[in-house]
Amino acid sequence: MKDFLAKLPDEQKDRLKKKSQPDWTSPMLATLTHDYFSDENWIYERKLDGERCLCFKNGKKVELKSRNKRVLNDTYPELVKELEKQDTGNFIADGEIVAFEGDVTSFSKLQNRMHSSESSGRDVAVYYYLFDLLHVGGYDMTKLELRYRKAILKKALEFSNKLRFTAHRNEEGKKYHQEACKKGWEGVIAKAADSTYAHSRSKNWLKFKCVNQQEFVIGGFTDPQGQRSGFGALLIGYYKDGDFHYAGKVGTGYDDEMLEKLGKKLKDIERKSNPFEEDVKEKGAHWVKPKLVGEVGFTEWTSDGKLRHPRFLGLRRDKKAKNVEREKAK
Repeated sequence: MKDFLAKLPDEQKDRLKKKSQPDWTSPMLATLTHDYFSDENWIYERKLDGERCLCFKNGKKVELKSRNKRVLNDTYPELVKELEKQDTGNFIADGEIVAFEGDVTSFSKLQNRMHSSESSGRDVAVYYYLFDLLHVGGYDMTKLELRYRKAILKKALEFSNKLRFTAHRNEEGKKYHQEACKKGWEGVIAKAADSTYAHSRSKNWLKFKCVNQQEFVIGGFTDPQGQRSGFGALLIGYYKDGDFHYAGKVGTGYDDEMLEKLGKKLKDIERKSNPFEEDVKEKGAHWVKPKLVGEVGFTEWTSDGKLRHPRFLGLRRDKKAKNVEREKAK
């Protein structure tokens, strides 16, 4: 790795000398866009539908942390073991933990690992795709251009079946996005090849989505009908300027186990009053404290600000409810 650093252009070497004390636990986030493009100055990666995870290795100690700084070691012990084998020295890397349904990453399948106890859910195979390197060998990599960070990442670590390097494509953004959608992927991430790593949301990373999907906060539920248990539909919303707005109800995407487990969680946080700004008139509605965050797929937003054909994909634990806003293309 030192040989590789020595071959860097002088401009990049100068960046490595700059002192900084960023919040290493805050990952760089992509911005949604519908303006798909091809550009020789950008690279394009497959958008993975999983759990964002930062990896910290200090001596023999390895720590996996989610986007909201939750330690994930107990959930993914086999990934911790893979990272403990690395002889690179101390480093911080960024990536996504995924499970597969065929050739497609499945957030729904990953749920069985994310919320499992030590004795259950371990039969779901998970993989850690690393796509960026923030710090290694005492050097702050975030000041380097992305193309150099990825090249150093590929050389610095030993990749395996469980620990994988995230490949990318150059220039052909539109073509790659079209291929991704045909394969049933969630989409593509476009990244400016000369960009530094920002510990915040940035327009240097852009999401080219094939489907509409984002987080929503659960504000209530309806009574189950017929033979269904737990609950009927979830009443969901998002925050705007501190106010909690209603986005509609989600009645599909649950299996019996999810209905039972999530139903118990909802009962524990019930409240008497409607948490939404709007007067929500749903038959058999029950209200809950807006604490739980779920991932929802849908076809589009209607003119009155509701989701069309929403489908529940699973609970998220890597984002605070107050940070959930309506995602709009920029």
